[in-house]
Amino acid sequence: MSSQPRGDKPVVADPQWQQVLTHRAADDGSRDVAAARFTERGITPEQVSAVIADGGDALYSAAAGGEPGWAEPFGGPLAVALLAAEVSIFAAHLNSRASGVRSAAVAELLDEYSAVTVASELGVARQKVYEIARAGLRPPYIEQVPWRAS
Repeated sequence: MSSQPRGDKPVVADPQWQQVLTHRAADDGSRDVAAARFTERGITPEQVSAVIADGGDALYSAAAGGEPGWAEPFGGPLAVALLAAEVSIFAAHLNSRASGVRSAAVAELLDEYSAVTVASELGVARQKVYEIARAGLRPPYIEQVPWRAS
């Protein structure tokens, strides 16, 4: 961050990176930080989009193959580490979104059924039902996964 004598100027974010990194919070600067990190390493928005779209399958296949230089097509080991981390961050976002949906559904079930009944149907302890319902749906979440957005 650089300080301006007459006030800090906001960072003008690259719209392409903003679109690719929608699973990151929009207001905490993490999109811009990640975009800068990728750009500094020569990783393009298209590369990040591709690994997210295939869930890291190409990265995994190359790594599992273990051939010498397997990481080079992706930009080398550092690029692979960054790309794999972004797949993980995306997956964590989807997991959080799914947990929120589950929480909303369980809260609704508790309006109509006992905690014992709900717990039995879900295969969890009664106490866990209350814990699940309390978590709630806490957007913002992406509205649609990238592979369905087109």
